[in-house]
Amino acid sequence: PHTTAGLTLNENCDPAVRQDILQTLDRLIPITNDYEHAEGNSSAHIKATLVGFSASVPVQNGQLLLGAWQGIYLAEFDGPRTRRVLVNVTAS
Repeated sequence: PHTTAGLTLNENCDPAVRQDILQTLDRLIPITNDYEHAEGNSSAHIKATLVGFSASVPVQNGQLLLGAWQGIYLAEFDGPRTRRVLVNVTAS
């Protein structure tokens, strides 16, 4: 429930993937630009919007069904900050 943090799934074995994602987002959406938002964190809001705020992951027998290389990323673009994560399990 935060407007400068995003949630996504991606490769979680090679830490370089995380760094590549962050570097590319910084290149595409620089921290300083002609933003009008007065708080100075417009780039964080834009990055979070592009990454998204939720993820759906199937659960079977109490285990997340992630791919062999997948991990869940909570991406904080205006921090570090303390964040609260909400998890909702829905049976189908």
